[in-house]
Amino acid sequence: MPFAFHNFYFVDKEHALSKENNKMSKKENIQSNERELFYGEKLGKMIRCETISSSFSQDLSKFYRFHEVLEQLFPNIHKTCEKYEFNGSLLFKWNGKGNGKPILFMSHQDVVEANGQWEHDPFGGEIIDGAVWGRGTVDTKGSLFCFLQAAEELIGKGYVPECDVYLASSCTEEIGGEGASLTVKWLQNHEVQLRFLMDEGGMIKEEPMKGVKGRFAMVGCLEKGYGDIRFTARGNGGHASVPQKQTPLTRLAAFMMDIENHNPFTAKMNPTVAEMFRRMAPCTQGPLGTVMKYERQLEPLLEKLLPKVNPLGAAMISTTLNFTMAKGADGLNVIPQEAYVTGNMRFIHHQGPKESLALVSKIAKKYEIEVEPLLIHEPCPVVNYKSKPFRLVEHVVRKMFPGVIVAPYAMTGGTDAKFYTPVCKNSIRFAPLEINEQQYQSIHGLNENININTLPKAVDFYKRIIRHMENWKE
Repeated sequence: MPFAFHNFYFVDKEHALSKENNKMSKKENIQSNERELFYGEKLGKMIRCETISSSFSQDLSKFYRFHEVLEQLFPNIHKTCEKYEFNGSLLFKWNGKGNGKPILFMSHQDVVEANGQWEHDPFGGEIIDGAVWGRGTVDTKGSLFCFLQAAEELIGKGYVPECDVYLASSCTEEIGGEGASLTVKWLQNHEVQLRFLMDEGGMIKEEPMKGVKGRFAMVGCLEKGYGDIRFTARGNGGHASVPQKQTPLTRLAAFMMDIENHNPFTAKMNPTVAEMFRRMAPCTQGPLGTVMKYERQLEPLLEKLLPKVNPLGAAMISTTLNFTMAKGADGLNVIPQEAYVTGNMRFIHHQGPKESLALVSKIAKKYEIEVEPLLIHEPCPVVNYKSKPFRLVEHVVRKMFPGVIVAPYAMTGGTDAKFYTPVCKNSIRFAPLEINEQQYQSIHGLNENININTLPKAVDFYKRIIRHMENWKE
């Protein structure tokens, strides 16, 4: 009987503990759900501020209205931090207690237009099916919210960072405007050199490249240079009723086809992409996985094959040129005396603007086409994946997102981080948000949205990065 009673008691106690654990689990789930919803509603309020940037308008009132909303949403930041405005762009300085180099988090507040037929109002900020819908949720008010919320909560608990922490948000990123450069000018004037910064770029995504299975945190370490180029052809012009050969338009067409059919740029593996492939190799099946695994031995083959099988991968190891705009005659029956096309170039480090433009100009000369650079940015300094800032991000990702593989990668697009080269040698391009393929495709497209359950971890990610400065040794 004693044994039977003891056994019964044990089972009963175990049952009670199980019930208690279930209650705790349910309570935690409720708290977690409440946090997700709370964050989603705050982000929704940011989305409802229409902050489309335009090269054709100098009206900044929409951004100042957005700043008023931020002041309501993040009162601790506005009470504690120094605030600076540069024609609609924002910079907060959160003073630390130590003398170490500061860090900076940045995400732009401006968005692109929301054309087309959306499932939900692109500026409604509604929470539907567990996601906040609207332009800017992914690009990039989502990450802006997360690091602002991280600072807001830490300040609310009385936390003082070890070093100064800057929070920056440009209102001109989408149009390549002056927002970031004005911020950098202020930092230079105050002799600020950053330990590292974190901007938009990579995120956490399933199958980041075709054939690569698994969840990856893609951490941007390499950003290519940028160029806008005008290609102009001239001729005698005339009435379209009288046929002519070698008109400005036909020469431009021949030039563009020549570029497309005979790529003048050299593909060359770089350490960032090579390391990305090595980390992806165990998750990649078939011939591509084998090539990734033995990248060092098969590098020449990979350099030749990649441009043919994977456009994204090819763009990571080569300069690219894509034609974007064109203009000819103003009349439908007029052969133009002058016509032009514009091209957008992204310069890889081993073949920068000077060499790449020389190669293009040589081809243009065959067709009597003038080459005029409109805007040129050199490639940004590469962040070594063995560097302390990268390893810190890698460490925190592994702690926060179990099972996620961290991989450095070469960004094919551009960010505001390129303006920060004078004040920062380590610009990490990564936002700790988990997105799916549809959400990735929605960037600058239709039905942009982000799941609210990714927001708490992203907020906590930024908190951990800030707290890790307590143990940072230069």
